[in-house]
Amino acid sequence: MAKSIKTRRKQDGHTRYESALRDLQIELVKVQKHVIKHDHKVLVIFEGRDAAGKDGTIKRIVEHLSPRETRVVALGKPSDRDTTSWYFQRYATHLPAAQELILFNRSWYNRAGVERVMKFCTDREYERFMEDVLPFEHMLIGSGIQIMKYYLDITKKEQKRRLKDRRHDPLKQWKTSAIDEVAVKHWDDYTEARDEMLARTSSPLSPWIVVRADDKHLAHLNVIRDMLTRLECPQTDKHLAVPDLGVVFPYDETHAQAGLLAK
Repeated sequence: MAKSIKTRRKQDGHTRYESALRDLQIELVKVQKHVIKHDHKVLVIFEGRDAAGKDGTIKRIVEHLSPRETRVVALGKPSDRDTTSWYFQRYATHLPAAQELILFNRSWYNRAGVERVMKFCTDREYERFMEDVLPFEHMLIGSGIQIMKYYLDITKKEQKRRLKDRRHDPLKQWKTSAIDEVAVKHWDDYTEARDEMLARTSSPLSPWIVVRADDKHLAHLNVIRDMLTRLECPQTDKHLAVPDLGVVFPYDETHAQAGLLAK
């Protein structure tokens, strides 16, 4: 009896989630029509630890959008040519043109995260990036590109659970990598890199938006709600575009001091 009640509650919760998600996806379609009509250029960056939920969040955003004007960019390991080119060059070719919504599943901030922690870049390369990234983004914004930056934050316990799930789920085998094996081992290093990245690369023009992502469903819904507040479209239902500030919020140093970021 208790099991059936628990199962029924879980099913009810999933039904409510699917209903809320559909309503928000309808609003995203309205936004995209506005973006296309007015030749807007939109870039959305998703960063976070391994298994933070970037793939799933992006999937829910683009699920019903026009594939012609929507692209997801998830670049692999840099080529030999990439490593000798201007650091931002391989990303610049994927920037949005008029009418396009581009979502980066990881971005140039690789240098501030995994490259920094795993020593894939030198200290000098890292510092050069940290000095250059905001002027680069501000230049893009000045050219008419709207940039939104989301950092999906999860706890160490939740990361362990998700990485274990990846290893045992045959449908998620493509997600596993050598980096996964050391993600938990380097937890503190990634925490330090995250804190420095957020503090040094968040600006009024291109702020970081932190997403507390242990609950995937809440993360999906609230990222979309936050996007709806930031993307201009008079036709959207503003009542739906009200994110839970306990789940998604603009980065501020006081948040780290208050313990709102996973340690």
